[in-house]
Amino acid sequence: MSPKEAGGLLRFVLHEHFAKHHHFDFRLERDGVLKSWAVPKGLPEKAGERRLAIAVEDHPEDYIGFEGTIPEGEYGAGEVKIADAGTYTTVTWSDTKIEVTLAGRRFSGTYVLVPFAKAGEGQWLVLKKG
Repeated sequence: MSPKEAGGLLRFVLHEHFAKHHHFDFRLERDGVLKSWAVPKGLPEKAGERRLAIAVEDHPEDYIGFEGTIPEGEYGAGEVKIADAGTYTTVTWSDTKIEVTLAGRRFSGTYVLVPFAKAGEGQWLVLKKG
């Protein structure tokens, strides 16, 4: 764990991605990269709601503020906008559970990611705790 992580506040971003398939990308700053999940229907807004989250490749930290167009022919081509951003604190981070408390403009509260083994490797569920 880095000193920044030990101090508590790290950054998160929720990108809205108008690509071939409209979806959201949930990114958490950790270990010098942005740990990332594609969330087809976006983060849950109500306690108890569950949404599919598909683990994707880590992104560089400087991608946290990216908004713009990824050109046709490139991976992820399409428009990217920031749907929300802010800071988070880690409650738990393991291979079987990631629990974070978000403090964003739109999304705040505790969110949990757990592997969704029935759906396959790299598939997670994200839910908002009540």
